[in-house]
Amino acid sequence: MSARAAARDVETADSMALWSFVSGLVGLLVFNLVLGPLALVLATLALTGGTGRRGRAAAGLALGVADLAVLAALVANDATISWHLAA
Repeated sequence: MSARAAARDVETADSMALWSFVSGLVGLLVFNLVLGPLALVLATLALTGGTGRRGRAAAGLALGVADLAVLAALVANDATISWHLAA
């Protein structure tokens, strides 16, 4: 593998780490059914791909788990996957 290809792989893993963090963060508010698992997958791929942003990938992983925990709490509370702010 050339140095250019290795640098491209690390850059791709860094991008996946960033997007896992962003999708996990946004998933806490909306679309946690989709964005939570997406954050988990991207963070796992970034960590196995040798990212230089291991902290951001770990945060994306934690936020993906939090997204799914929020979803589980909301489903347990009102027995539906949708939620609203008004009582």
